Amino acid sequence: MTDTGTDASKSAGTATQRLRSGTRAWHEALERTGFATAMLAGTLPLDRYVGQLAAYRAVLSVLEAELARATCPSVASVWSPDLVKLPLVERDLHHFAATRGVLPEPGPAAEEFAEEIRRTAATEPRELLGFLYVLEGSTLGAMFLCRYVTEAYRLRDGNGASYYGSGDRTRWAALTERLDRVLGEPVVQEQVLAAAERAYRHIALISGELSAGLGVPAPEHV
Repeated sequence: MTDTGTDASKSAGTATQRLRSGTRAWHEALERTGFATAMLAGTLPLDRYVGQLAAYRAVLSVLEAELARATCPSVASVWSPDLVKLPLVERDLHHFAATRGVLPEPGPAAEEFAEEIRRTAATEPRELLGFLYVLEGSTLGAMFLCRYVTEAYRLRDGNGASYYGSGDRTRWAALTERLDRVLGEPVVQEQVLAAAERAYRHIALISGELSAGLGVPAPEHV
């Protein structure tokens, strides 16, 4: 006898509803990291903030390039130039290079994430949409955190906070609409959800590197 209840639960909701519920535990765990709690407290060392920007540059430079060149119809239907964030991160890093000199290099976790993006692009490009969902979604949280960043580091006129100030709810709504349109099949949703969970795992590892010595360990898994 088929377990139709289980089948129904798997197919319930839109693609982005499933992505949101399926990654909620990761999202909540990241909010408890030493990096996040120190940022909210206004005590995050500036080098950790700049270190995160350096890590995201390494990740976004690969992800956005792979999304732009992908020939997969699903990716082509979702990806849009207005989603590009790399120039914003580079603008922030340029600001800190001008004011502080040498910038931190991205740690191993960022390089591992970038390598996974390359592998995924070569083998299952549609799963890049799970990575995109997580990285674009993170800019919504950054909208809330932007004032903590600007106050803690006395940033003015957006200098040094271009990436954190880039969240846009209208853009996010348009992205989720496109995702829901192309990720209609439950099996495809499962694949993209698995990719989103991998993205969160990599971000947790990046946060773990940046949380070292801050008192609260980042999650290795959920």
